[in-house]
Amino acid sequence: MATATRADPDCGGEVACQVDGPMSGGRDSGTYYVYLPDDVRPQQPVGAIFFLHGHRGKALNEIRNGSFRKLADVLGVAFVAVDGLQGSWSFPTSPRDLRDEPAFFDAVIEDLTTRFPVDRDKLMLSGFSSGAFMTWYLACDDSQRFAGYAPIAGAFWEPLPEACPTSTPYLYHVHGTSDKVVPLAGRTLGGGQYQQGDVYESFEVWLRAAGLTLEDGKTITQGALNCTTWRPEEGALELCLHSGGHSVRAQWLKRAWVRLGMERGWIVPQTVGVTTSCTKAADAARDAGAANAGNKLKQAPYAC
Repeated sequence: MATATRADPDCGGEVACQVDGPMSGGRDSGTYYVYLPDDVRPQQPVGAIFFLHGHRGKALNEIRNGSFRKLADVLGVAFVAVDGLQGSWSFPTSPRDLRDEPAFFDAVIEDLTTRFPVDRDKLMLSGFSSGAFMTWYLACDDSQRFAGYAPIAGAFWEPLPEACPTSTPYLYHVHGTSDKVVPLAGRTLGGGQYQQGDVYESFEVWLRAAGLTLEDGKTITQGALNCTTWRPEEGALELCLHSGGHSVRAQWLKRAWVRLGMERGWIVPQTVGVTTSCTKAADAARDAGAANAGNKLKQAPYAC
């Protein structure tokens, strides 16, 4: 891992970074881990992929994950694993309220971009299972906190938000149709006291605000993923389904990062071997009858 950083931090790799926010009682305090590729330099800030572990998970295990470290090396980004308090996340309607998560993540972002050469404008938040629940709620709280979101196997919980007080995010969700832990329709927990939300109904929270419906999406099959994309006036919403169960793959984070980078203009398609077939500009060209756009869509390894 690179050691050359802006502030010569005393953390990084498998040494946790401690964040103590200004709130009393430690309501915005906690730890995170960060992995940086060896070629990162202080004068050239890079983007970062944040990842939130599942229930009873540990960020240390995520930072030790070879697939995630390789992902960071390949993309040239920082990989940031954040710890939930006592292995859990305090999102609205969750069983535990241990921390003010929005305030904590604001503090983490400030700390990360001060200690390390990370570009504040190129951050993507991902999470798996309970970490994906938290990802959905952070997007709902303030979609601009991160440039994009890539939850895997999560959704809102009941009662779902009627609306989110923020703009539509760039959100790329992956879910298994055979998932029994977090089914697409959700399930009850705690003897019926808690209810995971339905994934489609969770998307409808965003779609209603954008004046869209589920039927307005465009669907393609790409490898093992069947992806539906909606195009609001701002942001982008995508639901990709696979036939598997409750699982996460680094390649899904890579795909979301490339999609986000293309949407945001960070990534030139030729540099990563992809096409812009699924960006808004390409959608317009395709709708106007651009030649071969459909073929490019099928061939692009990370197109949609």
